[in-house]
Amino acid sequence: MASFFAAVPLAAPVVVFKITADFKEDPNPKKVNLGVGAYRTDEGTPWVLPVVRKVEKCLANNDSLNHEYIPILGIPEFTKSSCETVLGKDNPAIAEGRVGGVQCLGGTGALRLGAEFLHAWYNGTNNSSTPVYVSAPTWGNHNGVFGGAGFTDIRSYRYWDPTKLGLDLQGLLEDLENAPEFSIIVLHACAHNPTGTDPTPEEWKKIAEVMKKKSLFPFFDSAYQGFASGNLDKDAWAVRYFVSQGFELFCAQSFSKNFGLYNERVGNLCIVAKDSDNVKRIRSQMEKIIRTIWSNPPAQGARIVTTTLNDPDLFAEWTGNVKTMADRILLMRSQLREKLEKLGTPGTWNHITQQIGMFSFTGLNPSQVDYMAKKKHIYLMSNGRINMCGLTTSNLDYVAESIKEAVTASQCQ
Repeated sequence: MASFFAAVPLAAPVVVFKITADFKEDPNPKKVNLGVGAYRTDEGTPWVLPVVRKVEKCLANNDSLNHEYIPILGIPEFTKSSCETVLGKDNPAIAEGRVGGVQCLGGTGALRLGAEFLHAWYNGTNNSSTPVYVSAPTWGNHNGVFGGAGFTDIRSYRYWDPTKLGLDLQGLLEDLENAPEFSIIVLHACAHNPTGTDPTPEEWKKIAEVMKKKSLFPFFDSAYQGFASGNLDKDAWAVRYFVSQGFELFCAQSFSKNFGLYNERVGNLCIVAKDSDNVKRIRSQMEKIIRTIWSNPPAQGARIVTTTLNDPDLFAEWTGNVKTMADRILLMRSQLREKLEKLGTPGTWNHITQQIGMFSFTGLNPSQVDYMAKKKHIYLMSNGRINMCGLTTSNLDYVAESIKEAVTASQCQ
């Protein structure tokens, strides 16, 4: 008898993890991994935030803690503090009781929970055909998350202009103007992945104006608060502005990057609704969804975040840690641009410093990326996205020289 699974095809590997696997297998001593989506120190190693180490030790020595189930919706102090972090403690929506949080399995889990709820309950029922718009390009998992939740009409709105290597604001606004009423719009709160290009406050105001006119629903993905500017409040500006304009919205928060808690899967779905009764009913339905997926969230990572956010001294230390990471990224940006320009690399490279956050859309095309991997042992996404944290003072010259070589070689073909 043949296997019940004989017809199952082999799925293609997840691209970013395939890049890491290829990098690890490469024996070349000069190899560089610019694909990994995690912070690295100038020595190229993972960094456990000092404040996280400190809190972990405190939790380990706290005999009052146990491993009992925590509530399905998460640790209340965690969800409250998380919402305050993205919205600001003094946000009127919080004072009015219109905000609620749900602890999730990382930012991905928050996106998926929000998508599952919207598919079931947004603007009525039977929402499979409700259009969901994501930016072009966007994080590779957005389409899969909403498709997996049952949405069948996933579209893109213009975002990146490859000619000017920046935001295509006009195209973005036109696509939102043409979107059907009540469409769901996925927005990157800051440090857009993969381009590193964010709208300015004035541009965000124009986006919000169109979305309000067309009754479009904002679903923010906030994976990098603190990584864009080093300032938590500045990086949350767009979300707070939309709330101030009276939008109901969801905001998926991840603490993987800004706490370095990648494997703890600490996330929160922040819900902003019209009133407290709406929040209560929304969370009640999300509780039912969670019960059938992960049932109860894990505690350790959430406890680390909660303890840090609610202690003034620890909070101050954490914001300092976040700024350390952001400043290193900004330094690598400026130094990479400087070296590329000094080398006389064909093209313009000012977009490297105009972009922000962990990732940069270099402008390299797939053939140039292939050249970098095969000839120079430098690994990055085929769309030219690099993780600025993969650059170090020891490999910066080599990477810049390799980029020049790849660009020059392609022009000679």
